[in-house]
Amino acid sequence: MAAAAATVLLSPRIPTTTNVTRCSALPSLPPRFSTTTTTLFSTSLKHLSVSRKSSLLQTRASSDETSTSVDANELFTDLKEKWDALENKSTVLLYGGGAIVAIWLSSILVGAINSVPLLPKIMELVGLGYTGWFVYRYLLFKSSRKELATDIDALKKKITGTE
Repeated sequence: MAAAAATVLLSPRIPTTTNVTRCSALPSLPPRFSTTTTTLFSTSLKHLSVSRKSSLLQTRASSDETSTSVDANELFTDLKEKWDALENKSTVLLYGGGAIVAIWLSSILVGAINSVPLLPKIMELVGLGYTGWFVYRYLLFKSSRKELATDIDALKKKITGTE
């Protein structure tokens, strides 16, 4: 019985000449295009897409000597010079490894928080609330924007050690 039902479901549709009256509130679909209309339409679409592609691929040659691309050899030599100029290479490796471990642990923590059913939505609300407070406190008024700019400049000087 199941095999017969499967063959009925998988057999291709054979067009019939009998008209079937269906009761439906949905409007009927418009008739299909003839094959000549379809081929004319598809060829015009092909020509349109080819012309768009060719217009996208056209580039202008430039003789400017100022290039924004970075040479790989220049990048590697610059990095090598900076690495050779470091005194405490072990400290840099330790900090780099610590940063990778911290990113890995934070990824695990975010995944754990995200698996708790209600906690992600609460965290979103806390984030939205803090963003609203920050905008009100530091960005809404001109005097507070100046205060924020001076705080950022002081932090930059503190980090770089120029203070």
